[in-house]
Amino acid sequence: MYKKILALSAALTMSASTANAADLSGMSWDEIQAQAKQEGELTWYVWYLQDDFRRAVKGFEDEYGIKVTIPDGTNAGNSEKMLAERDRETGDIDVFAWGTDGFETVELAPLFMPLTSLPEDDGRVVELAGFDGGDHVVAFWGNQSGIAYDPAKVAEEDLPQTPDEFAAFWAANPGKFGFNYEKGGSGPSYYQNTIRVIADVDFSNGDDSAERLASVQPGLDFFNKHAENYVITASNADSIVRVSDGELWMAPGWEDHLAGLQNRGEVRKELKFYLPEMGMNGGGNAVAIPLNAPHPAAAAVFVNWLTSPETQTMFNKDFGTAPMNAAADDSHALIPNEQRAFRQTWGAQPFRSKVEALFIDNVILER
Repeated sequence: MYKKILALSAALTMSASTANAADLSGMSWDEIQAQAKQEGELTWYVWYLQDDFRRAVKGFEDEYGIKVTIPDGTNAGNSEKMLAERDRETGDIDVFAWGTDGFETVELAPLFMPLTSLPEDDGRVVELAGFDGGDHVVAFWGNQSGIAYDPAKVAEEDLPQTPDEFAAFWAANPGKFGFNYEKGGSGPSYYQNTIRVIADVDFSNGDDSAERLASVQPGLDFFNKHAENYVITASNADSIVRVSDGELWMAPGWEDHLAGLQNRGEVRKELKFYLPEMGMNGGGNAVAIPLNAPHPAAAAVFVNWLTSPETQTMFNKDFGTAPMNAAADDSHALIPNEQRAFRQTWGAQPFRSKVEALFIDNVILER
């Protein structure tokens, strides 16, 4: 129902808000670049690593002479603003970044320009983690949860790959493995995939019937059985810092987060990262251009730059992201490409949220 209401509302102002999109659709790429330089600026709404991105876009600004402004803001605040101003003839947002799980909650065509005016590039990624951006959304940031570990404490050949192997590691090394259940998704990725394997339940099905929720009980029992041997941490960051400090030997984390902390010297460079065979969640973030973008040509040129092999190679080197262009160099990634075959998508709602609540009530609060 929400999508229908949103689509109807956007359609009522389509003639005004699609004018910019229509203007670009009839232009050559050279003409779009010329108009972009005349516009001279754009605003990119992205909710994380804002200072880092402000430095990263300097190359674009130098190449094209187009100023990029990245306002302070949160994920929720940015998305609320994008939706709130969708009926304005001209909005404030030129390029909008969102997680793929956010984009899949709205109808794309009534909100965003088609990106068909961009130069053809078969390497771009529009399908990611079960989401298909079609002509309107393209990925620029790939992330993967996995396990950070101290190789001085755990040899590569001894890395746990299955829930039972993790339980054996906990028993042999009590208090040396920890994970978070809030303030970051790496811990939830770990425990949800453990439950998925132990209980043999399909997280891609969002049905939250009582019968399906009851089926996860073996996974909850698994964590309660071994509760005295693992640690609950405060957040994604807390987990990684505690591994770096030597208190923990292993903990779930994000590939890009760990790489960024290492590049900034905030945790030890020696820490390594892997994706266990049982699977953990991966996904990414994408960008789109609102129909009422004030600088549509500059936005298009920026999206083309952002998703290019060169920029995606830079992001892989500087941020540890999984490149979102097939022609990019991923040699700086923390995990090899063959391990990415173990990637799982995030569970469907509302089942996933209900499982999270069950885990907190029946595991965390019972400790």
